[in-house]
Amino acid sequence: MAEEPGTLLYYLKRSTEFLEKKEIPNPRVDAEWILSDLLNLPRIKLYSQFEMPLGQKEIDLYRLRILERSKRKPVAYITGKKGFHKFEYLVTDDVLIPRPETEELVDYLWKGKESLRANTTDQIQIWDLCSGSGCIGLSLAQLLESSVVTLSDLSEKAIEVSRRNAEKYNLTEKTNFFISDLDLSLPKELHFDLIVSNPPYIPESEKPDIMPDVLDYEPHLALFVSDFKDFHKRLLTATKNRLKPSGKLMMETHPLYMNDVESIATELGFIHSKRILDSSKKERFFFAEVPSLS
Repeated sequence: MAEEPGTLLYYLKRSTEFLEKKEIPNPRVDAEWILSDLLNLPRIKLYSQFEMPLGQKEIDLYRLRILERSKRKPVAYITGKKGFHKFEYLVTDDVLIPRPETEELVDYLWKGKESLRANTTDQIQIWDLCSGSGCIGLSLAQLLESSVVTLSDLSEKAIEVSRRNAEKYNLTEKTNFFISDLDLSLPKELHFDLIVSNPPYIPESEKPDIMPDVLDYEPHLALFVSDFKDFHKRLLTATKNRLKPSGKLMMETHPLYMNDVESIATELGFIHSKRILDSSKKERFFFAEVPSLS
């Protein structure tokens, strides 16, 4: 197809070439996502609009956003949103960008929802610990009927983002929010049927290996831990104390430190632990339960 100067296709190709020269991975895909967001068009619709002329305001904004991407700013922070599971959440640089592997955690729990209901005839009480954007807890709130979700994060700004996401999906009446270091700010009487968590789990020693898109833009508070074992012992202790009898824990963690997580959990009295592979065949998720009263 011939590309006429000033058309959608013309600027899409120029942007792709520019990002390619800057060694941005998947330059065409990124250029398309940024343009589809700018024009408020589904990405697939761009292909039927190649000859559409862009206005000067659109051209200027597109150039600005492509320049941001060329500096490795993630597309999700440029557009302010990210698709996750069946939903789309608002994101800012105060929260981690939701990952495809974290969708797998939600999917695992959704598919096993009957086992979550086995121990309660009432609402399922869920705690999303280190909740960030709220993507895990808010997705489960929508996928699991009769569920009430508590979101907690150490970052006040992250909780602000999760509130906006809850409002977007009309979930504020079934969601509790706490700015908290683990469970320290939660009411003493609050206990849960299910605790989910994607906590910080990358040792600070691995910072030199992290790609600049992540290292330079995403919040380090949500990514890195100075002492993996110490932090996870505190986290698992908090979850153990907050689970109801037969309650379940599902968390994402570092595949190379799964032995440590399982060992700490076993010492604390968790049972029926499982290591669950992600789609890349890495031990990404840890599942465990606390004993029943009987």
